[in-house]
Amino acid sequence: MVSKRQNKIGTERGEGYANLPMHFLRALFNFAIAQYKDGNGHSILRENPVMRLTQTRAWYRVDRSQTVIKSHQLTLWYQAVISLKQDQSSSQSALVADYLLFLLFTGLRRQEVATLKWSAIDLNDRSFTLKDTKNREPLTLPLTDFIVQLLESRKVVKYSEYVFADDGKAGYLIEPRRQVQKVTEFSGVIFTLHDLRCTFITIAENIDISAYALKRLVNHKMSSDVTASYIVNDVERLRRPMEQISLKLLQLLKV
Repeated sequence: MVSKRQNKIGTERGEGYANLPMHFLRALFNFAIAQYKDGNGHSILRENPVMRLTQTRAWYRVDRSQTVIKSHQLTLWYQAVISLKQDQSSSQSALVADYLLFLLFTGLRRQEVATLKWSAIDLNDRSFTLKDTKNREPLTLPLTDFIVQLLESRKVVKYSEYVFADDGKAGYLIEPRRQVQKVTEFSGVIFTLHDLRCTFITIAENIDISAYALKRLVNHKMSSDVTASYIVNDVERLRRPMEQISLKLLQLLKV
């Protein structure tokens, strides 16, 4: 049943998407096997059915995204994003424009930005802190001039605890597909939200930002790097490289 359902989802919605519910189901069964016991202390569930996908090598191979917005495309992309601010058909368009720019200028993961709260931002110190990150390690980052201006303009229309608020149940922006499609139609640049993170990292590498600083900026773990474990992570240490990346982006965007 597991194998058939995975194949059905893969056919209808794509191979990468098909792996997601199976990862969830595997975790759910692993928890149940460990949690629920009979009178003799034995697990009520003896086997995780999702293991079949591992045993038969049936997991879909999904390569890591390597796409970026190319340097010569950035100006058109930026103009299209700014055009969202003039879109009167949706009250969310201007918010999504700021959301996309925040993603590009910080290199953060989409969920980290979407769930960012005003309480995590210190405009006086020009920094912000992410507590719920992918690798479970809190991260404090500097705010560049560009991002400070973006946040100050967004704070004028603040009506929620979230910086990028939405009227939905979650309270924060979930999936701005319609606005992303508009940017693509206007600019001719096909992109995903994750591409903005890849673009940030690529530009940072191109201007020779320290590998340790870059890993910290995008919150990549450095546990396997012995040297990195001796480096003290300080927000001021990251301020200069962050501003350098921002200035390079502004140059490419022709802002």
